[in-house]
Amino acid sequence: MSTLPSDPIPIVSVRSLRKSFGKHLVLAGIDFDVQASQVVVVIGPSGSGKSTLLRCCNGLEKPEAGRVDICGRTLVQDGQMLPDADLNALREEVGMVFQSFNLFPHLSVLGNITLGPKMLRGLSALEAGKEARALLAKVGLTEKADAMPASLSGGQKQRVAIARALAMKPRVMLFDEPTSALDPELVGEVLQVMKLLASEGMTMMVVTHEMEFAKEVADVVVVMDGGGIIESGPPATIFSKPVQQRTREFLQAVLSRA
Repeated sequence: MSTLPSDPIPIVSVRSLRKSFGKHLVLAGIDFDVQASQVVVVIGPSGSGKSTLLRCCNGLEKPEAGRVDICGRTLVQDGQMLPDADLNALREEVGMVFQSFNLFPHLSVLGNITLGPKMLRGLSALEAGKEARALLAKVGLTEKADAMPASLSGGQKQRVAIARALAMKPRVMLFDEPTSALDPELVGEVLQVMKLLASEGMTMMVVTHEMEFAKEVADVVVVMDGGGIIESGPPATIFSKPVQQRTREFLQAVLSRA
């Protein structure tokens, strides 16, 4: 996705990003931009580098070359990462939702959501609790405020994880296959929350295998394979008239299983 001179400054900008694990090159020179309020959905076969790309966008992985600018800061350039204090401040603006929920098992739902705002945003327990309950209403879990994570379904846990990320008032939300660990009947409740966020203008990067979500919600679909972006464009183009044969093969395989 090239940025034309008339475009606003992107909220996420990735240039020449390279990342290896040992001798295995996982990201082979990635370039793309995300504009504010865009929903960018990243698709592609397993092992193509999608999750690693996402993790490089909030400092969970350190690339050895290239540059990532996000929320007005240079996160990493040519292997040099932001100092820890600045990195932690940046992560307050970049929410991330993982496959595996990562809730604190010893805290209630309300405790999970209020912990970050109290510790990092300096909110009082009363203020954090009020915001948390509003977020629980947004994700459809008002009645679960006092529940413990072990009592929740997978879909409920993931919706709590989304509420917890939103409690930090991020400017960008990163979703790393947020429905892949869920039973099929629970996927829809998580996707509905994500659709709501998109409709409200939240900037989102989503790695997913949910093709219908990509068709319906994405502004831009990015197709990765072999550590690179093989094509990108609006969903109507990618799903109806893909340019690359590899994209056609991938979509045929995925959609035939749907």
